[in-house]
Amino acid sequence: MNPEAHLRWNTDVLIIGSGAAGLRAALAASEHANVTLITKTTLTESNTHYAQGGIAVAMNLDDTIALHIKDTCAAGAGLCNVEAVEMMVSEGIPRVAELLDWGANFDWEGTLPRFTREAAHSRRRIVHKGDATGRETTDVLIQRVLNTERIHVLQNTFAIDLLTDADVESGGKDATACYGVTAIVEEQIVCIRAKTTILATGGLGRIYPCTSNPKVATGDGFAAAWRAGCEMIDMEFVQFHPTTLCLDGAPNFLISEAVRGEGGKLLSIRGERFMEKYHENGELAPRDVVSRAIQSEMDLTRFPCVFLDITHKPEEFILERFPTISDTTKRYGLNINMDLIPVRPGAHFMMGGIRTNTDTQTNLKGLYACGEVACTGVHGANRLASNSLLECLVYGARAGTNAATFAESQPAHPPTTPIPSNVGRSLAAPTDRSDNTHTEPIKAVIRETLWKNVSIERNGEGLQETLAKLQDLMESLGRVLTNPEVVDVATVEAVNMLNVALMITQSALARTESRGAHYRADFPSQDDTEWQRRILITHDNTPETISL
Repeated sequence: MNPEAHLRWNTDVLIIGSGAAGLRAALAASEHANVTLITKTTLTESNTHYAQGGIAVAMNLDDTIALHIKDTCAAGAGLCNVEAVEMMVSEGIPRVAELLDWGANFDWEGTLPRFTREAAHSRRRIVHKGDATGRETTDVLIQRVLNTERIHVLQNTFAIDLLTDADVESGGKDATACYGVTAIVEEQIVCIRAKTTILATGGLGRIYPCTSNPKVATGDGFAAAWRAGCEMIDMEFVQFHPTTLCLDGAPNFLISEAVRGEGGKLLSIRGERFMEKYHENGELAPRDVVSRAIQSEMDLTRFPCVFLDITHKPEEFILERFPTISDTTKRYGLNINMDLIPVRPGAHFMMGGIRTNTDTQTNLKGLYACGEVACTGVHGANRLASNSLLECLVYGARAGTNAATFAESQPAHPPTTPIPSNVGRSLAAPTDRSDNTHTEPIKAVIRETLWKNVSIERNGEGLQETLAKLQDLMESLGRVLTNPEVVDVATVEAVNMLNVALMITQSALARTESRGAHYRADFPSQDDTEWQRRILITHDNTPETISL
């Protein structure tokens, strides 16, 4: 496919995103159909690629599927879809075995993978490759994708909006079906029509100033789906990882939970361990508990971080188990064999997203979603550590198979489907895939406001303040996507960040209790009289309460 020669083209299955979910979906779909996979920058730039911890899977001799399900549901604070959890845990075993067969070089101990333990797991069940499991996983999947003839890959292709059967002027509110996407390719807006589309666009951590996510994670898939008329659910549940590096001059960088799983201790600036004050499991408490505890200690000591201590472990163990963390921190003057690691919480993972069933279908015919952008309910109110890569493998494979089966049943692309007016337009200036000067102030306001009012701790007054500020910003950017003269990557990213920030804020306002990753200081307790309620939000911005 040559985007310069073709402003419009057709495919059987279109996959948007190149993390583990998108790659695994492409492999599954290619068994039955021709596949086009597009990705925002390069194939390796995804949340998966930077994942350190590992893949949770019940393959250890003392582990069982039932125990893994129990741990997952306990972490999810009552909101897990048990059917989805059972599917993920049981189907995860052959998916991981398959990955090993394809050449994944995880750490081994004798005839079994070397399992580690992370917070809220009752067994050592995390398979890993040092502290670079995501890179190993994507390397294996990418190689297999590139060697599959029926998969066509387009890198540096930025998806703008989903194509639907709704009129362009309706804003997608009346859409019932999806048939592809408009995208920016080589400074030109193109149209990719598909019999079926899979969204696997990953996360949204970059709407916060402190995050473990790479630059591409600006919530693009969430926002495009919402604009197209998808049902969004559980958007109030943003997980904050307890330990991201807090060091002047250093980039956003995750310090894996596996460090605590291997015995790392959290210390305040006073040199005191503090986690046992907050939870009986200490450093291995659920992530939301640890994040709030760290924030409390930072507030108490008026110091911008706490410290993680792994110095009691042998140097050879640290270098073998955590080579990425060791190498990265050394570049900024830290030797984790001898030095404490300054850490603070950062935005990490979205438990909510596009509402799907366990077949990964959305409410739009022909549109499927998998990975972090999707919500089957498998994570509930708080994701269990290292379940995300497992979810990507299991539901990515299911998405690919189901989407390809749907595509086989569809006729040729209907000639009457509307094509947006901006297709074929060349952008006036080179597309900047980082932050442009004209949008960076808007992005900065979004990040600062969310960090202040819609992060680890929330309250009604702060949420209302944020909602008003975000709505003011939308006045200037709200219609940008209908104006072909102003569409570029940076501007669309700003719109996407605003859309996602609004969904999170409105959902957080609607949940007047504290549960899992959602903590309301004005409603600090769980409301067990309505514990099964979920917050559903659609394009009209009106949150709706539904039951499990």
